[in-house]
Amino acid sequence: MYSFKNDYSEGCHPAILQALMESNGEQHSGYGFDMYSQQAADLIREKLESPSAAVHFISGGTQANLTVIASILRPYESVIAVETGHILVHETGAIEATGHKIEAVQSTDGKLRSSDIIAVLDKFEEIHKPIPRLVYISHPTEIGTHYRREELIALSQCCRENGLYLFIDGARLASGLCASDITFPDLARYTDVFYIGGTKSGALLGEAIVINNPVLQQNFIYNLKQRGALLAKGRLLGIQFKVLFSNDLFLEIGNHMNQMAAKLANAFQELGYSFLTNSQTNQIFPILPISVIEKLQKKYDFYIWQKMNSRESAIRLVTSWATKEAMINQFIEDLYIASEVEKKEVCEVR
Repeated sequence: MYSFKNDYSEGCHPAILQALMESNGEQHSGYGFDMYSQQAADLIREKLESPSAAVHFISGGTQANLTVIASILRPYESVIAVETGHILVHETGAIEATGHKIEAVQSTDGKLRSSDIIAVLDKFEEIHKPIPRLVYISHPTEIGTHYRREELIALSQCCRENGLYLFIDGARLASGLCASDITFPDLARYTDVFYIGGTKSGALLGEAIVINNPVLQQNFIYNLKQRGALLAKGRLLGIQFKVLFSNDLFLEIGNHMNQMAAKLANAFQELGYSFLTNSQTNQIFPILPISVIEKLQKKYDFYIWQKMNSRESAIRLVTSWATKEAMINQFIEDLYIASEVEKKEVCEVR
């Protein structure tokens, strides 16, 4: 059974494992004040072309979202997000548990637009409703789509004109950057805060929170400590991000994931299957007959994402830093076989 269920089934990239082993016996300061964490932060700032950016390392994505959002919002303020956003559907109410309302916006492609933000602001009623203060987006989105640079600029402008902060969930940022025309310097220019996902991009664990807005930088480390997110052995995160941001390994991994997913997508297209979303990232959502899905499930693990009708469902396939092209080829071969069998079965019924 081979898994296309997520992009964190494997351990970590060999270069990261090697660096962890080589540094294992060394002594360093704790809580992110070690040499490796400082070097990793410098490499990230260099990539952003932003010497003033504050960089903090944290263990996971939900912890990053929770800590960032709770640190920014006052108790009576809310966050705007699309209804498929990770903070709404896959974080067990973590944001709501801090006392903050999430203003959910409908979106067919998982992306938020300036008009969506304005629509939420127009519904605001003084005193009686939470004040919208933060806009949350993911790049790429939870359903595989990605933002273009012009869309990011438009969102940023809308937020600044209306006194809102813009926060990007970058759990799969490597894939998103390699699929779009958005660059690291763009993230520094057009967001207040974003995070760089390591867990889903070849690290054992870890995300790098980048705070661009000076107003939000002050005392952020206190929020990390208070929420149990400041690791005593912070070096473990720093070492991994130093490796990821040396020799462009982070983007190399993103390109590999996207290329493997694209090869899968091309096979589905050649067989005439449609998709739930138009994705150029490492998550694809083909719509398949139930009989084909059942045949593939005998050898592969993946999510059945959405039931389309009584005969078809959309599945999610995710590629990772460790996905081998030989396994992609094997899946495609099995897909062709399953599709041919399904066609014969349909003809026999008719």
